[in-house]
Amino acid sequence: MKKITNIAAYKFATLPDLRALRARLLAQCRAWELKGTILLSVEGINLFVAGERDKIDLLLAELRSLPGLSDLQPKVSETDHQPFSRMLVRMKKEIIAFGVEGINPALRTSPKLSAKELKQWLDEGRPVTLLDTRNDYEVKLGTFKNAVPAGIGHFRDFPAAVRRLPPQLKEQPTLWFCTGGIRCEKAGPFMENEGFKQIFQLEGGILKYFQECGGAHYDGECFVFDQRVGLDPSLQETDATQCFRCQTPLSADDQKDSRYVSGQSCPFCFKTPAEQMAANIAQRHDAIARAISPLPGSVPYDNYKPVNVPSDCDRKTLLEVLCRICSHISADHWETECARGLVLDMDERPVAADKIVRAGERYRHKFPNITEPDVNGRVEILHEDEALIVINKPAPLPMHSNGRFYRNTLQYILNTVYHPQKPHPAHRLDANTTGVVLITRTRHFAGKLQPQFERGEVKKLYLVRVQGRPAAETFFCDAPIAGESGLLGSRAVDTENGLAARTEFRVLKPLADGSTLLEARPLTGRTNQIRLHCAHLGFPVVGDPVYRTGGKLGDIQTLGVDDPPLCLHAWKISFMHPQTKMSKSFTAPPPSWAA
Repeated sequence: MKKITNIAAYKFATLPDLRALRARLLAQCRAWELKGTILLSVEGINLFVAGERDKIDLLLAELRSLPGLSDLQPKVSETDHQPFSRMLVRMKKEIIAFGVEGINPALRTSPKLSAKELKQWLDEGRPVTLLDTRNDYEVKLGTFKNAVPAGIGHFRDFPAAVRRLPPQLKEQPTLWFCTGGIRCEKAGPFMENEGFKQIFQLEGGILKYFQECGGAHYDGECFVFDQRVGLDPSLQETDATQCFRCQTPLSADDQKDSRYVSGQSCPFCFKTPAEQMAANIAQRHDAIARAISPLPGSVPYDNYKPVNVPSDCDRKTLLEVLCRICSHISADHWETECARGLVLDMDERPVAADKIVRAGERYRHKFPNITEPDVNGRVEILHEDEALIVINKPAPLPMHSNGRFYRNTLQYILNTVYHPQKPHPAHRLDANTTGVVLITRTRHFAGKLQPQFERGEVKKLYLVRVQGRPAAETFFCDAPIAGESGLLGSRAVDTENGLAARTEFRVLKPLADGSTLLEARPLTGRTNQIRLHCAHLGFPVVGDPVYRTGGKLGDIQTLGVDDPPLCLHAWKISFMHPQTKMSKSFTAPPPSWAA
């Protein structure tokens, strides 16, 4: 098998007509079966290329024929295999990204120290601070003994790192080094501009030092940006590899660690399931903060409500259809809306009130430039896996679009955070109720979880603070609840035609203000069940804007963010996990009123 020659080289020089040069070099390298990367810029060239020696020589001859590159000197090593997978020739603003204006190594660089001179200095113990300009993940694989790392993740971070160095270093001899020298070409002049007075750069970098001096005064390997990952002081490929997940270079010892799983994890990125979930949840909370800043419904927008013509309205006027669908709205109002051009067909064209419509046709009612009332959008993720999201819902926050709320809803926030997924809440809480909610990630898992609610297999426990003092420590309410909603979306006790409902209560603590903290266990899942049962028993929930003693109703449905809270909290829930088929329980931390 033929040996593969690897070269690394750079040169700061003015290169004209980069597009034509790029096309020519790419065609020639492919013809010579070379692989690697060549970066071209108006400031020069930077390359890592590998192939058969005679073809490498052809490339070097071609490059040295260019103005300014006649003395291009590469670092050379050999391997038994091709370390690159393809050939790239790219044009860049800089051949090594730095981002500081006025640094031009083609015009000025810092004094250079040869590899042999550095070794002599270190042999003699001369006072010099060695500063490593490379990224942290490169330094991990090896560096000079007692060298000070820059502490950066990218060379663009280097200027800020320099400004964090102790001021006394500015008066001391310092030598900067990197892999091949190119980063030091920019680091040195920058440091001189920052006031460092005795700056040197290692000529040819670590690779040149290995070539001329071996591993003296150096610990470990040198990271390289190709499939070899690491080179030892004899410039031979080592057993080092890179973690597929976090790209950290891994020594042979790192690869023996039980946390290293090829293609999955390494000792530096491995997380236990609990740690991984915590990291995922932290990212979700960041995404939620972005999604609600500002609240999505606080930015004016045009909203549309669908109008679908039912079969019994075929060949009637649009006005008749609108009055039939929205019987609580007057015909005069609909005539005005049509006259304003706010009832549209599906092509956005206004429709007259007297238009004859056909069954199945669809129209839209436009609400222009609306904003929604503020809500509490600080959703807390309690648990997340492939099938399920468990949240602690804040209040006030409607779960779905309704009434005045279309974007300031839990569903809209979740859709934004989990896009392109559209999570499916498996049950509901009132806008004013806080606490634990189960949300499935897909329709498939919704189909596994939802039937558990329908069969009454999901066990729920609430905290509720009520007005007054119940006489018994434990009690219940089994008043039937009407299936149809009334004013403010309310339900009523209906002893003749209502749906069966039962809630069991236990007194937890009488409170100083005359209210009582209860534990409520709903055995059925009727709308507003706990609130209605509490009011029916003569102990309305503290802060309830709808249900009052004696069947009286309040005047608002959804509280404002500054209103006293509804003291009802979905505290605990138990169910069968839709994916693992294991019993699971979750608890939402009690709010301050229940503490």
